[in-house]
Amino acid sequence: MTVERHFTVTGFVVDEGCLLLHWHRKLGIWLPPGGHIDTDEDPVQAVLREVREETGIDGEIIAHAEPWDFRNVAQLPPPLSIIVADVGGDPPHQHIDMAYAVRPRPGAPRQAPDEDHGFVRVTEDALLRDVPLPVAACGTDISVPHDVREVGLRALALARAPAAQSS
Repeated sequence: MTVERHFTVTGFVVDEGCLLLHWHRKLGIWLPPGGHIDTDEDPVQAVLREVREETGIDGEIIAHAEPWDFRNVAQLPPPLSIIVADVGGDPPHQHIDMAYAVRPRPGAPRQAPDEDHGFVRVTEDALLRDVPLPVAACGTDISVPHDVREVGLRALALARAPAAQSS
């Protein structure tokens, strides 16, 4: 049986030294902004669009690898991770998700996301200690999923690195 697959992107947005996460009501978990790649969009265009749509931040990719010295072809920065996730629904399907580290573009006007829009800023310390985050919708605290914590910590480290490059 063939599994239907959708290509998606996730933007691990580092803003003011914190990781931006929102409570995904449908899935019941904390996630960074992201979504499906549209027709005729590459993954970088898609992740920057999703970040802008969901957070109001005009972002840029934080590159974690030097580009190859190709002279005849364009390159995209590689994602931090490519995650394959089984997704329920009718029919069940998989997301092939490309995760990127993103930061606000310097000098770009923006409306910062806030708790009124379902976003929270999570510190590196809270991620390291696996501190559960409060979910107002259900009146309880819920931990950030392991994969989100791990990639989020990598994004925070990249943003802090002195040689962090943007794309």
